Amino acid sequence: MTSTAATARTGYGRTLTQKGALVFGVVFLIVGIAGFIPGLTMDMGSMSVAGHGSMAMLLGLFQVSVLHNIVHLLFGIVGLIAARTAVAARLYLLVGGIVYAVLFIYGLFTAGMMGGANFVPLNSADNWLHLILAVAMIVLGIVLPRAGATRRA
Repeated sequence: MTSTAATARTGYGRTLTQKGALVFGVVFLIVGIAGFIPGLTMDMGSMSVAGHGSMAMLLGLFQVSVLHNIVHLLFGIVGLIAARTAVAARLYLLVGGIVYAVLFIYGLFTAGMMGGANFVPLNSADNWLHLILAVAMIVLGIVLPRAGATRRA
């Protein structure tokens, strides 16, 4: 076992970084599945494949579409796969955080807008969540490897 920050292990043979990626992966899977469950997602009949026309609302708050839900599922699967190694887990957190930062910026310009640019239905609740996810994932991608190394030392 090497002593680099990216590979410092905690209990059960996983690094803190791997555990972080695993948690995000599981949460994204749950959110992706929840987006298809009536009761958790309101106005399911108005859910479109993509675009601003989808009025389906996860938990009555977050605007979703079939594409939006599939992206969450894929992001979750990638998180589970990335959690297998410390390096991949860190990359998942950092790149995922950057992706969510870009989505936040995209949402600032397209949320509630009619037209082809809003191909992923976003509202202000989605935008705030994307900002929180971006910050959390990037910070964890930086902090967890260091925290694991400190714990090990």
